[in-house]
Amino acid sequence: MDNALFAARVNDAADICEKAQKPKFLGFLTADEAECARRLLNNRRCSTKFFGGYEGAERVMLGCFPDWDEIRNFPVSAVTFTFRKSDTLRHRDFLGALMALGIKRETVGDILTEEGRAVIFVTNEIKGFVLSQVEKIGSAGVKVSEGFVPPLPLSDRLEELSVTAASERLDCVISAICGISRAKSEELIGAGLVTLNSEASLKQTRAVTAGDVISVRTKGRFTVVSLDGRTKKNRIIIKYKRYV
Repeated sequence: MDNALFAARVNDAADICEKAQKPKFLGFLTADEAECARRLLNNRRCSTKFFGGYEGAERVMLGCFPDWDEIRNFPVSAVTFTFRKSDTLRHRDFLGALMALGIKRETVGDILTEEGRAVIFVTNEIKGFVLSQVEKIGSAGVKVSEGFVPPLPLSDRLEELSVTAASERLDCVISAICGISRAKSEELIGAGLVTLNSEASLKQTRAVTAGDVISVRTKGRFTVVSLDGRTKKNRIIIKYKRYV
């Protein structure tokens, strides 16, 4: 990421929003880019929100809104690809096919795949192009349609596990889930290597709740299922799913 160029794009979006008093969108952004944008816009007059088409998206769009205005729908659409279950198509296959058509990376959000189906989030600007131009992914034929039928595909297999932690604090939960020391988890959080629901979090004391999605660089991605119950030593029992 070219930090200077990215900062200029973010500030331009905020400037347009504040001067024209209308929403302005930018993205899709990575978690690191979203956190950088959040810091850059911390003291601006406009309101900001990040959204990637569904709750817990990794790649998100930045929306800048006049502070008096209601936050509106983001220009994000879902496109579903169906194909033969015998065709093994993964994230890289879809991304490569879209890039080969000249589609810019920032117009493509999360790519979620499963056996026989993929759901891809794109900007409204390129939705029509994708619907009309994509007939094959590699050598595999695909059918393309707008929207998706819930539930969304899980790109990764989930393994359900449980651990105990001293508290619901983010540093304690990461320490327990990743099997590392509190000091190491604090170091990872401080370095911006941890995201909570796609937002980089630098607050070690932030409370984790059921449904939260935690990503730890080099350690993996986890969904918290519950924080119910206590052990005899009064430690919290955490049930979570790990993407493997």
